[in-house]
Amino acid sequence: MLKRVHFPRSALPYLLVAPQILITLVFFIWPASQAVYQSFLIEDAFGLSTEFVWFENFELLVDDEQYLQSFGRTIFFSAAVALLSMSAALVLAGFADRVVRGATAYRTLMIWPYAVAPVLAGALWVFMFNPTLGIFPFLLDMVGIDWNHYLNGTHAMMLVIFAAAWKQIAYNFLFYLAAMQSIPRSLIEAAAIDGAGPVRRFVDHIFPLISPTTFFLLVINAVYAFFDTFGIIHAVTQGGPANSTTILVYKVFNDGFVGLDLGGSAAQSVILMVLVIAMTVVQFRFIERKVEY
Repeated sequence: MLKRVHFPRSALPYLLVAPQILITLVFFIWPASQAVYQSFLIEDAFGLSTEFVWFENFELLVDDEQYLQSFGRTIFFSAAVALLSMSAALVLAGFADRVVRGATAYRTLMIWPYAVAPVLAGALWVFMFNPTLGIFPFLLDMVGIDWNHYLNGTHAMMLVIFAAAWKQIAYNFLFYLAAMQSIPRSLIEAAAIDGAGPVRRFVDHIFPLISPTTFFLLVINAVYAFFDTFGIIHAVTQGGPANSTTILVYKVFNDGFVGLDLGGSAAQSVILMVLVIAMTVVQFRFIERKVEY
């Protein structure tokens, strides 16, 4: 007969998790609650007067054409960044999985860009694509393309997409490589014995098996494009020209710290928070179904 094991009560587990709980309360729960509260207020630029207006800030956002354009621009930007970074990482991980000699050095070099801060990544791409001093505008001019992201909104959007995608490739590469290495070698060898080439093995066997990783990275990259690209956009274009690269997170900063519309900025941040929570819930529901299956 099995005996029940009784563990003595101790305060040690609570002490161990207390720092993390404190950090979460101070740096997430408290700022998030303040943003929700301020989204129901209209305040002057100096904080001398405050009026409680309920959902008026959200109603103004729905009628704001610039905000709706920024919303659509953010969807396009996040989709482009996720598609470009995940596609490049998938191809590189496929090659890295086949490397025999120097595999460790190759993989280490692929991971390095993730250590670069977003602002530094933006500054790097600004130098490379500077219309006067950059090497890439010089090369593009040789094929008849007059590159100038300071004046051309399409060029500016392309530049921030490339910079944001390049910054995220290393992160996606790590997960894709780990997923590929977890696939049993016997399965790949059996497909090779049956006559399937490298491309056919990848399409028919490897890619379907790493589909949960792909979905996970899709959500992570969408969240990254929504939030963590602020530093890149601020360093590269500052939302210009003519707001052509002003996505939602940059509009929150622009309206709150530049335009001093604190209530409207808080309402925008609440909408962003709800979107991220929704994407996270979808991700966890997908993972739960995979585990049950």
